[in-house]
Amino acid sequence: MKKLAIIGASGHGKVIADIAKKNGYTDIVFLDDNDDIRECGGYSVIGQSSEAGHLDADLIIGIGNADIRKRIQESVPKERLATLIHPSAVLAEDVVLGAGTVVMAGAVINSGARIGSGCIINTCSSVDHDCILGDYVHIAVGSHLCGTVVVGSQTWVGAGAIVSNNISLCPSCMIGTGAVIVKNIDIAGTYTGIPAKRIR
Repeated sequence: MKKLAIIGASGHGKVIADIAKKNGYTDIVFLDDNDDIRECGGYSVIGQSSEAGHLDADLIIGIGNADIRKRIQESVPKERLATLIHPSAVLAEDVVLGAGTVVMAGAVINSGARIGSGCIINTCSSVDHDCILGDYVHIAVGSHLCGTVVVGSQTWVGAGAIVSNNISLCPSCMIGTGAVIVKNIDIAGTYTGIPAKRIR
C-alpha cells in the first residue's frame, strides 16, 4: 500500500490528491494546522504539519504560498518527499525535477529543463527547452516560459503570463496574470501589463 500525506487541506491539495491517486497512492491523508478542517476532497485530515515527520508515509506540500511551502518542506525529511506528475503531462526524457515538485494535468516541460524542489507546474502551463527554475517556483495555470528562461527561487508566474525566450527573473518576483515579460527582471517585486512593468 502506498501512503501519502499532503500538508495543506485546500483546493490545491485536492488537485494533488487526485494526481497522487493516478500515481498509484491508495492511502491518502491530509495534515493541516487549522484544527477546524476535518476533511479535504473526501480524504481525512489526521493532524497538523508538525506531525509529518512521524508518519509512515510519503509527503508533499499542498500549499500555494512559496514562503510557507518552503518553511514546511525544509522541516520534513527530504528522503520522504514525493514528486508527482499527472499522467496527461508531457515531459521530455531528460527533464530533471526536484523533490516535492508537482506537475499538473496538461503541462508540458521540454528538453533540457531543470526544475527545482517544491515547485508547482500548474495545469496547461509550459516550460520550454533549457529553462532553469529555482526552488519553490510556481508556474500558474496556462502560463508559458519560452526557451532558455531562468526563474529565481520563490517566484510566482501568474495565470496566462508569458515570459519571452532568454529572459532571467530574479528570486521572489510576482508576475501578474496575463503579463508579458520581454526584459530581464533584476529587482524583486510585482510586475504586470504588456509589456510588464514593476508596480511595487
